[in-house]
Amino acid sequence: MNKNYYAILMAGGVGSRFWPVSTVDFPKQFHDMLGTGDTLIQKTFSRLSRIVPKENILILTNERYNQLVLEQLPQVKQEQVILEPVMRNTAPCIVLASLKIQQKNPEALVVVAPSDHWIEDEDQFIANLQKSFDNCSESNVLMTLGILPTFPNTGYGYIEYNKLDNKPIKKVVQFREKPDYATAKAFIQSRNFLWNAGIFIWSIRSIIEAFETFHPEMLRLFQKGMDFYNTPREQEFINTIYPDAENISIDYAILEKAKNVFVLPATFDWNDLGTWGALHEKLPKDDQFNAVVNATMILENASNNIIRTEGKKLVVINGLSDFIVVDKNDTLLIFPKDKEQEIKKISNLLDKK
Repeated sequence: MNKNYYAILMAGGVGSRFWPVSTVDFPKQFHDMLGTGDTLIQKTFSRLSRIVPKENILILTNERYNQLVLEQLPQVKQEQVILEPVMRNTAPCIVLASLKIQQKNPEALVVVAPSDHWIEDEDQFIANLQKSFDNCSESNVLMTLGILPTFPNTGYGYIEYNKLDNKPIKKVVQFREKPDYATAKAFIQSRNFLWNAGIFIWSIRSIIEAFETFHPEMLRLFQKGMDFYNTPREQEFINTIYPDAENISIDYAILEKAKNVFVLPATFDWNDLGTWGALHEKLPKDDQFNAVVNATMILENASNNIIRTEGKKLVVINGLSDFIVVDKNDTLLIFPKDKEQEIKKISNLLDKK
């Protein structure tokens, strides 16, 4: 296994659209959302460790989730867990982790990946990642894996490339924001747009150079800690400096400005598991398209529902279609699937109480 390969695993999100299972205190990446026996972060760590040495995988998360990370990933040491004292989007934590890696290994090649996505064909994922690592080792490029769209999804960002580009790895023309339905449909018909999965690959030299060019003030802020990274004083420095970092994504800070961004169209199935509806798509279903996690079911005149309970609770449903039914501790959610985006509002309101 190549000792120059590193991974930055992003595990600080709340996943509020999966309330009541996902909460601020126990977000979705630490749950077994698919009923497979492994949580999402465990699946992601296992997948990455097929190509990246386990000791080279860094976990980026909020300080409140430190214990959850260590409990669910017992093979990870405390020094591999980077704790954010406040939430500041993806650019600050990526430059922090990059400088920490640079200090250890300036020859490093890095993959940045969310901890809560679903990837089915892991062999193809590893093959795509290997091709990206190879390209980044040979060229000064910033790479991403793009997903071939299957329908005009308005919940994802898109990556546009030159439709005349016949090379396997394509130069990015521009990143596009989450579109409305008509625009998403036009993207699909153009056949040169990919979903942005938020999976990035680059050499440590290339990403530090990109920050030097496009966001030098953020780079300077975190370079103040070069004497502290990978030492017992690291966390004290992070706690002091992190609140001063700009709240900005890596897309806005770097990728939308850089001219050396390339995309590899992925050959694996992918889902960001962002909503109950997205989870419903990936779960096994009965002949009436009902998906069930954990529950023991008696269903009559019921179709296209997703039902999830704690344990093997018996659930009896008659005359219900296109609903989300979730039982968690002292909360029962019964919500129409076509209004699932509103679940986040409920979660946010409860968190403020």
